Amino acid sequence: RTETGAFTRTRRTRRTAALRGLVRETRLDPASFIYPLFVTHGTDVRQPISSMPGQFRLSLDQLGAEARELRSLGVRAVLLFGIPSSKDPEGTEGYSPNGIVQQAVRVLKDADPDLAVICDICLCEYTDHGHCGLLSATGEVLNDDSLPLLAQMAVTCAEAGADMVAPSDMMDGRIGAIREALDESGLTETALMAYSAKYASAFYGPFREAADSAPQFGDRLGYQMDPPNAREALREVEADEAEQADIVMVKPALAYLDIIRQVRDR
Repeated sequence: RTETGAFTRTRRTRRTAALRGLVRETRLDPASFIYPLFVTHGTDVRQPISSMPGQFRLSLDQLGAEARELRSLGVRAVLLFGIPSSKDPEGTEGYSPNGIVQQAVRVLKDADPDLAVICDICLCEYTDHGHCGLLSATGEVLNDDSLPLLAQMAVTCAEAGADMVAPSDMMDGRIGAIREALDESGLTETALMAYSAKYASAFYGPFREAADSAPQFGDRLGYQMDPPNAREALREVEADEAEQADIVMVKPALAYLDIIRQVRDR
């Protein structure tokens, strides 16, 4: 109670559903979601993904119907992952102007120009070794040599019409390299969503099946984050922000809610 005998009545705005809706701080609706699409070559392909019941690898001719269904559900953003026709040590199709994802961007934008199309930027889906960057002769993932290819991938996706690119590779310096390449190509309005604190995790298993991107040897512990490290996550986020990331991400989210909270507080 205050000195006058009154007390704070916070229940007044909880009294009816309409009032609660008016002052609700956190809102979750389909417009908040980003829907993943796994795109492959071929015709009439709708291949089930066993580890993701109800999800499919889709050929380009299936994307128009998918876009229409998403619009009817109120989902206004998709994140594209590609399964190439062939793989090689450099992940060539990933940054080809006519790669599967670049084609998918154009198909989706033709079907629904207002759909927000985001492209995953990483080499793992396109390399025959399944790692997220180029390899040395001894099998080490090369950080600096991989940056130009990631930047080229981002540029070709943006030129195809992508609204946003999402680097998930965890190479140092890739956000700055991509931003510079986009700007030099006149793509200054393309947004950049960084997988800033991407922890090494077995939770990625279903995705690796869906995108056919499991490493063929070794693991990704040398570039994805070590799960015990929290302060390092903040350093990663701050570095990406300094390199002009528009959105930062902690992944996998549910297991690292404490990290999300620390990033938000910072």
